[in-house]
Amino acid sequence: MNNHFCIIMAGGIGSRFWPLSKNNCPKQFLDVLGTGKSFIRSTFERFLPVVPAENFLVVTNAAYRQMVLEHLPELRPDQVLCEPMRRNTAPCIAYASYRISTICPDALVAVTPADHLVTNERVFQQTISTGFDFVGKEENAEALLTIGIKPSRPETGYGYIELPEGPHPQGQVTPINGFKEKPDLERAKQFVAAGNYLWNSGIFIWSLAGILTAFRNFLPDMAAIFEEGRPYYATDKEQEFINRRFADCQNISIDYGVMERARQRYTIPADFGWSDIGTWGSLFTHAAKSEGNNAVKGKAYITSTTDSVINIEEGTEAIVEGLDGYLVAYRDHSLLVCRLADEQHIKEWVEEL
Repeated sequence: MNNHFCIIMAGGIGSRFWPLSKNNCPKQFLDVLGTGKSFIRSTFERFLPVVPAENFLVVTNAAYRQMVLEHLPELRPDQVLCEPMRRNTAPCIAYASYRISTICPDALVAVTPADHLVTNERVFQQTISTGFDFVGKEENAEALLTIGIKPSRPETGYGYIELPEGPHPQGQVTPINGFKEKPDLERAKQFVAAGNYLWNSGIFIWSLAGILTAFRNFLPDMAAIFEEGRPYYATDKEQEFINRRFADCQNISIDYGVMERARQRYTIPADFGWSDIGTWGSLFTHAAKSEGNNAVKGKAYITSTTDSVINIEEGTEAIVEGLDGYLVAYRDHSLLVCRLADEQHIKEWVEEL
């Protein structure tokens, strides 16, 4: 297990969760489900049984560096890597991978977003261990593996993984036929009915050698930038180099840049109570409900209101009457009231605001 590493991607803002998630405190540092732990803390703890604390790297914005260390006091400051700007997931993963190469060239690496929900951590850890075992075999040195989630509904907010026809037992590695973009509702229904499609969780496992080879093959300009940084990693000149060269990286996701081009791509079909909790609607699905099927957090008097999310900042009071299928959220002098069915517009509304 000493060569098991985990990269936590924690640089996003989570604007779809406005007004809870803002620039000064984005979603990964919040406890939106009322569990007593932030998303990033929960992510760290669920990987701890399979990755030593000293083998975590968190990639985030420089503005959030101190917050990461407050939520994850087990980490040393040099385990928090700071992007000078957002450039999507491929540069983020490349940076952390090249840093790991200076520490442990034979590393096996898991990559995860900081802000997902997992309700069955035992099955999750079994799945990650299976992935590590698979990519650790010499014959699978260039295998790139992503965790696929058995779909429970025709979801339009997730990308899908297409598997070959036939049975695909949960927890077993299987090859991938292809990837599908977030579908409309009709296509999503077809995917679920077909039985050989999984949700793409955005959690990856590979050997360090395998992912570095993939970067050199499919994103050679990006690989060249981070190769140039080898003399600086884990030195006091690392941040200056990253600040100077990170902007030259292509703005591209690891899915587009690498996974869709790779030949040795695999997945593990799994069902461990996963959600990316990327929207208020997904929070509503997983939150505890009170009378009237409302998800309520904070001090609020609710009357004649059903199927709604009420999220009120501590120290604030609210009265909510006569709503059905609405979202009412207040934090830090900012108020949002909208139909839950229209929440896909929140990001653009925030930009207009």
